[in-house]
Amino acid sequence: MRSLLAALTMSLCAAAALAEQGDAAKPTEIEANTMKADEVRRLTVFEGNVVVKRGSLTIRADRIVVHQDPEGYQHSTATGNPVRFRQRLDAKPPAKEGGWMEGEARRIETDDKTGKIELFENARVNRAGDEVAGDYILVDQRADFFSVTPGKDGDGRVRATLRPKPPAPAPK
Repeated sequence: MRSLLAALTMSLCAAAALAEQGDAAKPTEIEANTMKADEVRRLTVFEGNVVVKRGSLTIRADRIVVHQDPEGYQHSTATGNPVRFRQRLDAKPPAKEGGWMEGEARRIETDDKTGKIELFENARVNRAGDEVAGDYILVDQRADFFSVTPGKDGDGRVRATLRPKPPAPAPK
């Protein structure tokens, strides 16, 4: 069971590639109404008001399923109405503070092997004031790439709000 809990920690925290670096060294706390672990199948399921905390990262879901493949990579699926996450971002110069990244969707999948995070159904991500929304959001951490796809319902468009950034100070 210890390896499955470690798998959950790694998989969930992979969702925060731009997150505060100090969070990686913090312990993970998980609360749920129930937990089932199957070492043979390398599967752990947390159900009922699931709350995951690690440093500044908080994930809230109805259910989280974590599977570890034979190579040791983890894949997690969090479902809820909606699944929500929030985490402090590292500051990028010239800013002194990094702000927050938060988002939500009906389902969020993370895959350590590919470095991809996928948000499905009514997906929204807000990163330090910039927000994108659509039916599907793909974040590829390795390529530092993301895409947003509209849903079939509604007007078939994606939404983005990009806040102006203050100019960098002039070099001396």
